[in-house]
Amino acid sequence: MEKEKETETTRLENGSLLQFYMERKTPTKINKTAAIKSQLRKNCSCTRERMKKTVVDFFPVLQWLPKYKCKEYIWGDIMSGLVIGIILVPQAIAYSLLAGLKPIYSLYTSFFANIIYFLMGTSRHVSVGIFSLLSLMVGQVVDRELLLAGFDPNDDPLESTGGRDPLNVTVHNFTLGSMSMECGKECYAIGVATALTFLAGVYQVLMGIFHLGFVSMYLSEPVLDGFATGASVAILTAQVKYLVGIKIPRAQGYGVLITTWVNVFRNISQTNLCDVITSMICIAVLVTSKELGDRYKHKLKVPLPTELVVIVMATLVSHYGQLKERYGSSVSGEIPTGFIPPQVPSLSLMQRVAVDALPLAIVGFAFTVSLSEMFAKKYAYTVKANQEMFAIGFCNIIPAFFHCFATSAALAKSLVKASTGCQTQVSSLVSAIVVLLVLLFFAPLFFSLQKCVLACIIIVSLRGALRKFKDIPQRYRLDKVDALVWCVTMLSSALISTEMGLLVGVAFSVLCIIGRTQRPHAALLGQIGNTVFYEDDEEYKNLLPVPDVKIFRFEAPLYYANKDFFLKCLHKKTGLDPAMEMARRKKAKKKGQPSMERGLGQGDTALSLVAKHRDIQAVIIDCSSIPFLDTAGVSALKETFKDHAELKVTVLLACCNSCVTASLERGGYSANASKDMHELVFHSIHSAVQFVRERKTTADDSAV
Repeated sequence: MEKEKETETTRLENGSLLQFYMERKTPTKINKTAAIKSQLRKNCSCTRERMKKTVVDFFPVLQWLPKYKCKEYIWGDIMSGLVIGIILVPQAIAYSLLAGLKPIYSLYTSFFANIIYFLMGTSRHVSVGIFSLLSLMVGQVVDRELLLAGFDPNDDPLESTGGRDPLNVTVHNFTLGSMSMECGKECYAIGVATALTFLAGVYQVLMGIFHLGFVSMYLSEPVLDGFATGASVAILTAQVKYLVGIKIPRAQGYGVLITTWVNVFRNISQTNLCDVITSMICIAVLVTSKELGDRYKHKLKVPLPTELVVIVMATLVSHYGQLKERYGSSVSGEIPTGFIPPQVPSLSLMQRVAVDALPLAIVGFAFTVSLSEMFAKKYAYTVKANQEMFAIGFCNIIPAFFHCFATSAALAKSLVKASTGCQTQVSSLVSAIVVLLVLLFFAPLFFSLQKCVLACIIIVSLRGALRKFKDIPQRYRLDKVDALVWCVTMLSSALISTEMGLLVGVAFSVLCIIGRTQRPHAALLGQIGNTVFYEDDEEYKNLLPVPDVKIFRFEAPLYYANKDFFLKCLHKKTGLDPAMEMARRKKAKKKGQPSMERGLGQGDTALSLVAKHRDIQAVIIDCSSIPFLDTAGVSALKETFKDHAELKVTVLLACCNSCVTASLERGGYSANASKDMHELVFHSIHSAVQFVRERKTTADDSAV
């Protein structure tokens, strides 16, 4: 097969023309059947080396642990593990309020997630465990299913039993799907959470198997930030009732934010003064400690364990001051020690929450992968995004059998982990041991801890996300569209619902991208002095117009959705609409007015019908910003060439990439023009301008 050749003409400094040929490579044909067979043979082979590699890839700990430098790494890992473990305990107890579950389940979740990520994770610095956004999403599903099952989500059995009942208090009798046992409210709630978590983990593993990590590309930084901020506003709103000690129903469905605030103000007269005073003191202490920690973090070797101190002090005050008995303050209640026997998640409940698990899975793996890659880039090592999806998937699947709910990486704890000397995931093992000690020995000591204290810890932990509001002006200055995407995602996440907010944010972001390509920037170019460079004459001063030539740039792919806008911009910028001009000339001809056309290669002519158009001999389209063409785009260019040719105006293309050139060849662009491709397509704007000037000079000489 003869290789295609492209000709390019360039004028040298001495005025002579240099022609050179570019020879395109013949594309290599690949036998798809043979390629598929080879890939299957490679992936499905069951050799000893293959098995070993699969196991090592699936459990990265087998690869890095034998190379562990104990003397160099151990102290940093122990220190960071202890700090994260101390932070995890109060946060686990606090986030149980968001999930609508008992604190013991949050401790289980923190323990198992750290163990599994130690075995399967590839990031050295990511801290995996309970995450406020996922806890909120789990809590919304749990409350909805409790209502549908006939339970009251706001009914707290501890209030009427003195708080010393066993974990599975049966307030309402209910048969849980395939379970033969009768299940009360707390049992049913954790059943919903584990079914949801199991399915989310299955989705994440399937994404890893089918390499669907590209889905996270649609969760842009403005979408994720807006979603996190909107969800933080929703989390803050959900904690207000605990801050002031009032009992209001937890709103369901869309518009939870507004409904909750309306209920708060309606019941404000029931405020518990003891809870309000406790909340004010705790928030003041926590915020002051956080601000001092941020200001002097370069001097502090480890962050201050303020949350743990606040919880210990608040528990002691509540216990010895008898705040529950004297003032009716709501407390955490009994937290049992040890582990509950494992249980298979309910299949019948999975059918009810299958749709809810999908956004949970996407948000979980998006935050985990993005944080893993961020820390890997910062500390100069590599992570496997696909293995991260497997790791976070099994951090949900396996713990679901042990009464745990959804987990992912969390930014705040990961930053603390990195700043306290973490070297490897051994620190996760240390954190798990700290949580285990609490589970086995210290959990019952938190019986008298007020819920308002937990709400304060949650609200103060949202400082980073809520501070994003201050970045809105800077976002707007950097990119107005990104700022709009952030605002839309944030508002929809806060005012509608978290799941719907994420969907709205992604959809709006995609629409913005489509809108940018549908109505992109288009410009006429002028020459920069006597150079071979051309730029937008609306953006730069002192550009020289090229006589008889209009140079047009379209800054987007040319496809079916914007071809009409392309033609409209071309006609407007060049000041020449071929259809309207032909109509004018026909009308003038009928009236007997002279109308001599002037075009490329013509000699002296009479005045044109419209003075504005008389000097246009060629239109050069700069295709450097057009990454691809579809069939509609090729048709638009062919139509443009044909319409201008009727007015004796030549259309030339410049700076076409290989993809655009191939599309033009497949679409028969040169055949439609009855010319060689090298007379229509040029590798630079200046070579096209030189071509026009050379043809004009030749035509003028022949006329003389």
